[in-house]
Amino acid sequence: MVRACSPGAQPRAPPDPPGRATRWSLVLLGALLAAIVAAAARGYANYREAQAAALREAALKSLGTEGLYLFSSLDLDKDLSISPEEFKPIAEKFTGLMPVTDFEEEEKSPLDSSETLYIDENLSTEEKLSIVARFQPLLLETMTKSKDGFLGVSHLALSGLREWRTPASQLMEFSARQFKPFLPPRSNMELGEPWWIIPSELSIFTGYLSNNRFYPPPPKGKEVIIHRLLSMFHPRPFVKTRFGPQGAVACLTAVSDAYYTVAFRIHAEFQLNEPPHFPFWFSPGQFTGHIILTKDATHVRDFKLFVPNHRSLNVDMEWLYGANEKSNMEVDIGYLPQMELESQGPSVPSVIQDENGNVIDSRLPSGEPIQFMFEDIVWQRELSWEKATQQLEVAMYPFKKVTYLPFTEAFDRAKAENKLVHSILLWGALDDQSC
Repeated sequence: MVRACSPGAQPRAPPDPPGRATRWSLVLLGALLAAIVAAAARGYANYREAQAAALREAALKSLGTEGLYLFSSLDLDKDLSISPEEFKPIAEKFTGLMPVTDFEEEEKSPLDSSETLYIDENLSTEEKLSIVARFQPLLLETMTKSKDGFLGVSHLALSGLREWRTPASQLMEFSARQFKPFLPPRSNMELGEPWWIIPSELSIFTGYLSNNRFYPPPPKGKEVIIHRLLSMFHPRPFVKTRFGPQGAVACLTAVSDAYYTVAFRIHAEFQLNEPPHFPFWFSPGQFTGHIILTKDATHVRDFKLFVPNHRSLNVDMEWLYGANEKSNMEVDIGYLPQMELESQGPSVPSVIQDENGNVIDSRLPSGEPIQFMFEDIVWQRELSWEKATQQLEVAMYPFKKVTYLPFTEAFDRAKAENKLVHSILLWGALDDQSC
């Protein structure tokens, strides 16, 4: 039998299979749950942000601007709570105690992936080197724009700089083996071939390190000896600078059967202020120098480290005017007459033994110390200091492969050789951190 349909009626579509309807229901339910979770997450984030804002406002009312800044400088994770580890610098300052991780412990840390520096436990075989620090403070009148009252520079902003008049330690004793990081990584290094004592960790991807810091991280490996040396000038040296070129580089300038002469260049800086003042960074253009030591680092014949002072400006200074990284920063440059470390003489045994191994007095019956006689060093290969420093410059600044000359000299040479002259106007030296 055929049933007739009225002209206006449409045939019914077959019903959806049961499985298809279930899938659509699950999709809708999942989307609804995701929307609920997202809304809850936004609500929780807004709640946490409001709660943090309320805590900051309460802290500001309770502590005031300066007090909140001091608190924030210690609150490294910005959770508005001071943990024992964050309070540690203040505790050390008030108690006068050194950090648990001191230099001697760090000296036993790995120097690199294949070598570890071990300090001989038999002190009778150790040689000691005495190093003296010489320091003349920055000439404040050479600062170009930060004299008193100029551009709103406050006396407090420069307090750490004004108070730094003498070295932190005028004399310090080192073990000769502590200078092992200055040895070349290979025995067949060419004269002038640079190597990195402390390689740079900065790149265009990492950016630069924070300005809002007061206390340097504990040094490790090869950083230890450089940190301890620079600590003779000031108690807060940063072995790794905030900006590149960062690190320490060295090269051989002379070789004998038993000795090396190593030239080096170090980029480091100091933090002169402590809370409640804002950070003040003191960045010499460079530390350079040389060391003469045996190939096994058991004896150091000579050591010198200094900030070059032959240019009219050799120190960069930067300081914050607020409590965070986005605060205003002032920058200036000045002249430091003297900042150097020098050994008082070759390293000598801490305990003297006779030919039979018996310990003898280090002083004569008259009270005078025993004088040691050292053999003359016969150098087999030597490189001039000028060429060595040029190699170190190129390692730090690859653009130094191009010769840079004063304008008049460059113009005369270009005219004679029919070449173009490219000029650069500088505030300081091109190959110097203080520019």
